[in-house]
Amino acid sequence: MDTCEHQRIRVAVDAMGGDYAPAEVVRGAVQAARNDGGVEIILVGPEERVREELAIHDTTDLPLHIHHTDQFIADGEHPAAALRKRPRASVAVAVQLVKEGRAEAAVSMGHTGAAMIAAHWILGSMAGIDRPVGGGVPFALASQTVALDLGPNVDCKPHQFVQFAALGVAYARCLLGLDNPTVALLANGSEEGKGNRQSREAYQLLKKSGLNFIGNVEGWDLLSGRANVVVCDGFVGNIILKFGEGLGLALARWLEERLAGLLSPAEIQRLTDELQEMMELERRIGGAPLLGVKGAMIVGHGRSRASGVEKAIGRAKLVVESHLIETMEEELAKIR
Repeated sequence: MDTCEHQRIRVAVDAMGGDYAPAEVVRGAVQAARNDGGVEIILVGPEERVREELAIHDTTDLPLHIHHTDQFIADGEHPAAALRKRPRASVAVAVQLVKEGRAEAAVSMGHTGAAMIAAHWILGSMAGIDRPVGGGVPFALASQTVALDLGPNVDCKPHQFVQFAALGVAYARCLLGLDNPTVALLANGSEEGKGNRQSREAYQLLKKSGLNFIGNVEGWDLLSGRANVVVCDGFVGNIILKFGEGLGLALARWLEERLAGLLSPAEIQRLTDELQEMMELERRIGGAPLLGVKGAMIVGHGRSRASGVEKAIGRAKLVVESHLIETMEEELAKIR
């Protein structure tokens, strides 16, 4: 393992986060270090366990380092209580390295709540943001449509929808390359008066926000590409996200049954994998950035294997290179 090279983007990886940690996390980190010459990876976790996993792989001359901590958070624990009890948990230490400037981004495939709270407590929220926001392109069938919030914020005030929109615009500018993204509010009808009281009030605020607001869109518009940024509360957003994942699994099973005997098992597997990847955000890009915090934090799916970890590290690099954090702050300043 070589010494730091400052031209590389340093990514702190929570080695103990995820259902298959540390084995699959370390494997994914090794793959990322080998396949992407632009990253330097700091594996955060118990040094002895991480070294045991690294010993399985050829890491000669790879930019991999270990930052020791013997604390970590298991899935199912209450995140805030666990972080108070174990402040040196691997996810918190990875975020702290970003705070101290010893890494440009952090990645965790572990407890989503713990990652969100660690980022909120350690990095802090941007001015004008109440809490971190989850968002991204939920479905590859509409590759130019960002949806948010996708989970963290389930009970929202109308003004938070404007925050979500500003963050979504920054995401669309930096990661999708769109100059003037359109913004829409998810509702049960396209007319201005549709929706509950929360969405009707949010509609009026979005009209006055200065953003490129085009009004309400309905559920099918998440796949139509009608809007580049679609905002909703995290309760609705997470249901949409999980429904899409479930739909992908159901359609994959349906295809397997219909194509049995017509194609080879390998060809069927390739098609069903492609279908599920189109419908699952984390499978497609490994992980999504927490939006609205003052630093790059990528959170992936707990079931991720090595390929998902590698993709999440690549996503972290892209977030840093695209200056997403700075652009989010600029967009928020415009609406305040």
